[in-house]
Amino acid sequence: MSAVSVAIAITWLLGLLMLPLLGSLLRSRVPGVREWLMADVALIVSMPLLLLRGHIPDLVSIIFANLVLSLAGVSLYAGFARFLQRAPRWPLLIACVAITLPPLLYWRYVVDSIPMRVVTAMAFTAAICLAVAVVVARGRQPGRSRYPYVTTMVVAIIFAACQSARGLYFLGLNHVANALTFNTFINVVLLCVGAAMMPVLLMCGMMMVHDALLCDARDAVNRDFLTGALSREGFAAVAQTMLAQADRNRSPLACLIVDLDHFKSINDTYGHTGGDQVLCEFVSLVRATLRAGDALGRVGGEEFVVLMPGVALGHAQSLAERLRHATMGHAVVTENGTCTYTLSGGLAIRLPGESLDQLMVRADRALYQAKVSGRNTLSIDA
Repeated sequence: MSAVSVAIAITWLLGLLMLPLLGSLLRSRVPGVREWLMADVALIVSMPLLLLRGHIPDLVSIIFANLVLSLAGVSLYAGFARFLQRAPRWPLLIACVAITLPPLLYWRYVVDSIPMRVVTAMAFTAAICLAVAVVVARGRQPGRSRYPYVTTMVVAIIFAACQSARGLYFLGLNHVANALTFNTFINVVLLCVGAAMMPVLLMCGMMMVHDALLCDARDAVNRDFLTGALSREGFAAVAQTMLAQADRNRSPLACLIVDLDHFKSINDTYGHTGGDQVLCEFVSLVRATLRAGDALGRVGGEEFVVLMPGVALGHAQSLAERLRHATMGHAVVTENGTCTYTLSGGLAIRLPGESLDQLMVRADRALYQAKVSGRNTLSIDA
């Protein structure tokens, strides 16, 4: 059996092994998995057709098989694009597949040249690999691990280089090639690398999916299911990081605890659905009012805590008052009418070496003082 036949058989077997793995990810509904599954199916279909060359018409074993293989390549790229929330632009991708048809026809039926057909295929696959590397490099989402993205990008670049090298090797050969052309050491090495290209990039896609699912699961634990603010556990983890950073930089850290005033009457008047809507919109208001680096957690039914790193007392007080005034002017339209509400707040600046619990106790004490002072006010524990 020739080296080409062995490489095609290995690629087919690897594609077959990937099929159930990709199929198992369909239930995750992660964008891109369906396109990767399509790419794998196209790969599995094309490989036997290539192996049957000489036993079936060349129109099927060469032209059609290479078109299906090209379709697998663009489906692979489309999967990465969709996963990274970018439009795959299918009309353009199909046009790229169609562009490969005239050279294949020419280098088979006008001038029968195996090397030039290989050059055509290698140029296309190298372009696909580079496109995957570019879309992955540009598309990493905040909060996601760098490892799967960097790995995929590096792997795609390596495959693009190998495919380009094989194309250049065949570009220097005569139009007519014999079996010895494919059995040279350099071609066998590049052929083996090329055989692994599609399955390995599909595995890279699966790695990115698993990383995304882990991030989503971690985020679900660390986020309050209703409002999207940090849960107690998530807030504690973020707070410890902020405390450590404040110690390293010897910078101030402000803690603001707020409580929505008379929330029970909001539930009684507008229903629990209306109360939930108020909580959700309040969290959106906090995020829009405070700074991007501030941490917001829900620590009770209608009680929230905000950590503001790097701000002294005067600045922290200004930010807290801005939030209080924004809340006073915030109207929430519910099914049972329009709800306006206010908040009370307690503010404390962290003392050197103070723990999170100690800081929150002082801020909570200030919050209590704001409530007994008539609510809709801000109290400071100096």
